[in-house]
Amino acid sequence: MTAKPYRVPANAGDGTTGRLLDRTNRLSFTFDGRRHTGFAGDTLASALMANGVRLMGRSFKYHRPRGLVGAGSEEPNALVGVGEGARHEPNLRATQVELYDGLAAVSQNRWPSLDLDVGQMNGLASRLFPAGFYYKTFMWPKAFWEKVYEPVIRNAAGLGKAPEGRDPHLYEQLHVSCDVLVIGAGVAGLAAAEAAAARGARVILADENARFGGSADIAGGTIAGASQLDWVRERTAALAAADNVHLLPRTTVAGHYHHNHVMMLERVADHDPSLLADGTPRHRLWKVRARQIVLAAGAIERPIPFANNDRPGVLLASAARAMLARYGVAPGQRGVIFANNDDAYRTALALTRAGVTVARIVDAREVVDGPLADEARTMGLAVMPASAVSNVETGLGGRSITGARIAPYHAGAGHTLKEETVACDFVCVSGGYNPAVHVWCHNGGKLRFDEAIHSFRPDRTQDALRAVGACNGTFALADILEDGYGAGDMAARDALGATAPAARAVRAPDAEQEPQGSLEPVWFVPATGKYNEGNKHFIDYQNDVTAADLELALREGYESVEHVKRYTTLGMATDQGKTSNITGLGVMSGATRRAIPDIGTTTFRPPYTPISFGSIAGSHAGSLFLPVRRTAAYDWHVGHGADFEPVGQWRRPYCYPQDGESRHDAVNREILAVRNRVGLLDASTLGKIEVKGPDAAAFLDRLYTNTYSTLKVGRCRYGLMMNEKGFLFDDGVTARLADDHYLVHTTSGNAEHIAAWMEEWLQTEWTDYKVFVTPVTEQWAQFAIAGPKAREVLEALGTDIDVSRDALPFMGFATGHVAGYPVRLYRISFSGELSFEIATPAHFGRGLWDEILAAGSPHGMEVYGTEALHVLRAEKGFIAIGDETDGTVTPLDLGLSWAVSKKKADYLGKRSLQLSHLAAEGRKQLVGLLTDDPKEVLPDGAYAVEKVLPKPPMSMIGQVSSTYWSPTLERSIALALIRDGRNRMGETVSFPLEDRVVTAQIVEPVFFDKEGERQNV
Repeated sequence: MTAKPYRVPANAGDGTTGRLLDRTNRLSFTFDGRRHTGFAGDTLASALMANGVRLMGRSFKYHRPRGLVGAGSEEPNALVGVGEGARHEPNLRATQVELYDGLAAVSQNRWPSLDLDVGQMNGLASRLFPAGFYYKTFMWPKAFWEKVYEPVIRNAAGLGKAPEGRDPHLYEQLHVSCDVLVIGAGVAGLAAAEAAAARGARVILADENARFGGSADIAGGTIAGASQLDWVRERTAALAAADNVHLLPRTTVAGHYHHNHVMMLERVADHDPSLLADGTPRHRLWKVRARQIVLAAGAIERPIPFANNDRPGVLLASAARAMLARYGVAPGQRGVIFANNDDAYRTALALTRAGVTVARIVDAREVVDGPLADEARTMGLAVMPASAVSNVETGLGGRSITGARIAPYHAGAGHTLKEETVACDFVCVSGGYNPAVHVWCHNGGKLRFDEAIHSFRPDRTQDALRAVGACNGTFALADILEDGYGAGDMAARDALGATAPAARAVRAPDAEQEPQGSLEPVWFVPATGKYNEGNKHFIDYQNDVTAADLELALREGYESVEHVKRYTTLGMATDQGKTSNITGLGVMSGATRRAIPDIGTTTFRPPYTPISFGSIAGSHAGSLFLPVRRTAAYDWHVGHGADFEPVGQWRRPYCYPQDGESRHDAVNREILAVRNRVGLLDASTLGKIEVKGPDAAAFLDRLYTNTYSTLKVGRCRYGLMMNEKGFLFDDGVTARLADDHYLVHTTSGNAEHIAAWMEEWLQTEWTDYKVFVTPVTEQWAQFAIAGPKAREVLEALGTDIDVSRDALPFMGFATGHVAGYPVRLYRISFSGELSFEIATPAHFGRGLWDEILAAGSPHGMEVYGTEALHVLRAEKGFIAIGDETDGTVTPLDLGLSWAVSKKKADYLGKRSLQLSHLAAEGRKQLVGLLTDDPKEVLPDGAYAVEKVLPKPPMSMIGQVSSTYWSPTLERSIALALIRDGRNRMGETVSFPLEDRVVTAQIVEPVFFDKEGERQNV
């Protein structure tokens, strides 16, 4: 049959077809460059179908022609790219793309075109590509991997194409809370929302569709004497008018996490480019904390596997009914309905009323009776019980259906006796409904198998979460309403607690609906000849997983359903097995003679449907992707020509070159200023964390290698922090502000990590400790005044703190005022010179900075940057986290055993230090290096070798960790980690470089002022 338009007139049948369309507003769009027209209210899928376009995509592995299967987010085949250039987005389900004028869509996974795809050659060789073929094929010969296999796999991987250029759209995120979140706005969800709102609860009602009501418009039955659709409209309007209800259409609940934290994607402007042009965010990511959740996500119809069941024109019965009712589109001109339940009869009746020929209703059940079946017979439809569609006949290279083969069917029969061919151009399939339990399972909710619906339904969960309606396996309309109203009311009562009104405000109205008989599960329909092998009975449409693939996996020993999933890729496509999961389990059950509950299910993971990377990033793009953190004196640094370097999220001055001065010269000048006169450093980026509470001292004793419970108030102590493995990962000076109050200094780039590290231990291990951890890095500006004249500058500023050596000794701390500013004053030094670090609230920082510069000018003060600081500390042999540590270094390796307590009962990493490999001889140890040529500066990371050979490999004994030119010593210096270094003092080691060999003598790591006299004056 040739492709023809399938738009049904508005007045067809009972006149309810195409209710979402505005037929007065015609829209133009393109698909693969070909222009078509549709109506406002169409989806891309319905508009394509209306124009006779059935072929919408190609399958991933075999590139088989594929058409529409579902009507919503379950659609596995009709995946398209929408937009052009930087505005292109791949892998959108055509069933969820709302049509707008000028929409440009392209098909995917085909070349050179959708109609003529060379990839379909894979289908001809399908017997060579069964499940798991890649595990066997790509193993040999080994040399083929890099040159042959990997390039081919990379070219074949993926479905759509990534956009070109930078995404021009805006995205935003919202953090909100509510009393009751209702997921799904069908009849059950609307009932739950109304009941919860009537109790006074703050309610959010979210649904992934553009309109509320779920399947109410195609389900039949009445509520309170009106149609389901009328009831939905009234309830939606009432909820929209309520002050305590927020309605969110076009919003998919993507994930459910601990403590009822929910992530939801709202498609704000995808349907209307004019909104984007006005600056409206394209997507909004909602992060919701809900006291109670009611899950009313509905159910997804499942297909029935028969030979060639993936051909364009084979679709779910509910999808065909939805297309007709909502968009006035018929699936074809003459069709066959294949089902095992009563609901599919509604599709047959709706199509017939709209003037579409239904040639047969093929029902797998032995006995078919009930009101819907009786009505079908009354309308003259041929009902064939105990029968099944065993195959379809196709034309145009498999891109259309010309007939369906129908055969007698008996459960458990392994082959087909005879087949009858019926001319048709579509087949509507209904194998029953699977509750959409994904969100229920995201945070560990458990399922149970319901023999009545032959599917899994929610069972138990640790969360404040209730499932209602079809999502809970409830399909009778009256029961759905009672379920929804009851759950909404209980959710509100639990959320509000004692403040909830005592009386229930609303109750479920009366409802009437045709009763439905039981269904008979059908997991596999036998066929004739080669088609009975199951290699064309498709289970997972997108990934081309067949019944034969599942049986092969079982024969090859994959018993766990999770292993079968990975071996065959069942349920691993972008639809996450929404239409294939239960059917796959049914095939496995038949092959192993194990009940489906004994096989179990695979893991449902968020997101429920794919979400955009833009929504995940939100506003964190461009200059906000990694915001530059600025100290209080940042503008001063910019104005005085600072040469910046990144330190974590900060930008710190590397040095301050003056006119005609090189970086090297500027660093040398700054170093000598500190050594000979006085220097000023902006140390505000230093990590600062306040630890407060009755157990603060005990807490720090467990975190650090040394003891803080013995530290006196007003004193500071240098400490080391190890991880559980005994490796050093941070250091810093901690001051005791009060008996229960400490200020912990960390490295600049590690502050956030250390704060999170502290919280992790408090919340997961030492939960009985009464301690608060508060990061305060940005709340304080901190400046270091270092050099022989530092005290003179401080006294010139004017202070009410006694800064004499005896009153404020090294590692002392005091509070007071400097130049009239409130400060915390520390006598600590990272340069080895007399040094005072002054901390003041950040909003006073710039004022104090200017005062210090003014007071220091008569003393020859110069501002110095990070590189000068690093050279100053290296001259003193002080370690730097990240230079002298690499994740495998212990405090003992660095000669810091004096900072490791031998008395404390326990602390993080203590037992690891006693492990044989960490206490073994021959570990790399920190040493100093003096090159034989004083002018030769070793490169960072240069390898020291046991013996220089003509070419690699050579035995490495260590590496340079820090290396500098020291203007103080007028020579090069370096720190290194050398195997058994402390026993090699005086030895000469070699460093083979690219063009020469540099030799150096191993010395003590302290090069300057070994006794520390300068910092103690």
